[in-house]
Amino acid sequence: MTKRVIVGVGGGGVGLEPQHRCLDDYLLSLVDKTKPCICFLPTASGDSPGYIERFYTAFSADRADTSHLSLFSHDGRDLRQFLLSQDIIYVGGGNVMNMLAVWRVHELDKILREAYEKGIVLCGVSAGMLCWFEAVVTDSYGPQLEGRIDGLGLLKGSACPHYDGEVLRRPRYHELIGGGFPAGLAADDDVALCFVDEGLHEVVTSRVGAGAYKVCLREGRVVEEEIEARLL
Repeated sequence: MTKRVIVGVGGGGVGLEPQHRCLDDYLLSLVDKTKPCICFLPTASGDSPGYIERFYTAFSADRADTSHLSLFSHDGRDLRQFLLSQDIIYVGGGNVMNMLAVWRVHELDKILREAYEKGIVLCGVSAGMLCWFEAVVTDSYGPQLEGRIDGLGLLKGSACPHYDGEVLRRPRYHELIGGGFPAGLAADDDVALCFVDEGLHEVVTSRVGAGAYKVCLREGRVVEEEIEARLL
């Protein structure tokens, strides 16, 4: 059977910061290939040129066969054919709700689900972590943070990135779950959650002290349980 893999990074890390190259290496190691084909989807940042340039720098030609897909300046290529030819699809950070709306206009939601079933590794940071879940905690509507049940739903429950990187994240996630929002997983910056066939396979990090957490409502009280993270 085809193994289906999703990797979500809570913030920073993959494709962004040279000091955290071990997270990049971890991602590439998930594909049994000397130079995996990796495509960057920068939709959440509005196809930021600087973000795209940083991606190419991080995954240089000696490490991977790199490409990107811009939807705000669509070049007419067959999106399905192009994305299904990749080994890894990496989703950048930014505004997750805007990204999901644009994806749905271009039917990328359906294509990404097909890529997942085919065994192409799906991954991303921040918005690129949130999008795979059923429910998201997002600043897409402002700094107050909102909970929305509008993700792609490849992974059950909710997710919250930047858990230690933004002061409002932890209390707001607890507040939402206390009010009936779906239970889920939170990840600190520089922490990657690796799922295999919808189950959490392992948690890895490039930073000492960073971790991930299960957050749920139990007997009327919000409970947070730390998940052990392997230091890369």
